[in-house]
Amino acid sequence: MRDRFLEGMSRAAWQVSVVTTDGPAGRAGLTVSAVTSLSADSPNPSLLICIHDANASTPFIRENGVFCVNILCEKQKTISDAFSTRRLTPEEKFATGTWNTLSTGSPALSDALVVFDCRLEAALHHGTHWVLVGGVVAMDLPRETSGPLIHSHRHYGGFHEIDG
Repeated sequence: MRDRFLEGMSRAAWQVSVVTTDGPAGRAGLTVSAVTSLSADSPNPSLLICIHDANASTPFIRENGVFCVNILCEKQKTISDAFSTRRLTPEEKFATGTWNTLSTGSPALSDALVVFDCRLEAALHHGTHWVLVGGVVAMDLPRETSGPLIHSHRHYGGFHEIDG
């Protein structure tokens, strides 16, 4: 069932994001595809991310209590690759882009499609993953240069509008 489930999920299309954090526990980041809007009508808008509990960045995010969701553009495949590997140090990963910070101090990618800077509001452990709810405290909408980086069928792609 597991292999069939993974094959089925690989056929869906997902936006690619890099989730970053910085604070007392240190700086870290990872590539994720499980990011979604949760609520626009709560006191702060919120979003939900899912991260594997064995990922080296997971305890940093939970201990720092803040994270930044950087939704990648089509041209940012190398940043996604860097943050998805275990072979690079955090310093090497963050060398792949130009970073600044917003309210929480978490690294925000300067030319991402959109950046959501969040405070951790809730965490639920389920199976092998943490489901994290972030309250959005700041956003950056850099100049749009291309569509989102998409992952489907175990390959990267881009968004292309279908006419009529």
